[in-house]
Amino acid sequence: MKKEKFHIEYIFDKVSRRSLWNHLTTPPGLSAWFADDVIINGNIYVFKWNKAEQEAEVLSIKPEMSIRYRWMDEEDENAYFEFQIHSHELTGSTSLQITDFAEQDEKKDSIDLWDTQVEELKRTLGI
Repeated sequence: MKKEKFHIEYIFDKVSRRSLWNHLTTPPGLSAWFADDVIINGNIYVFKWNKAEQEAEVLSIKPEMSIRYRWMDEEDENAYFEFQIHSHELTGSTSLQITDFAEQDEKKDSIDLWDTQVEELKRTLGI
């Protein structure tokens, strides 16, 4: 079954762009909310959860703006997950847009998982 792309946006009040960026791209930042442990080997990130691990390749990076990862074992060559940071000058808030792919019957579960993970991210950022 073909995966379809979806976007989710989360608003963060009073968070620095640099701090959010570090939580999306560095081993200490990612291991605070996304995985139990993270190791970077060149442009390959190794994410570890309990006894499982999964590798992702960085497809593109725009410092403090966006990073796109692709799971190494992903069968759909068009699928990836991406974090984009946007600043809203009028409100002073920062938003995180997540792009991901899921099969139609798994989309709600994927969004629920991101919601849970981003709540943990907000907690680690002190929001």
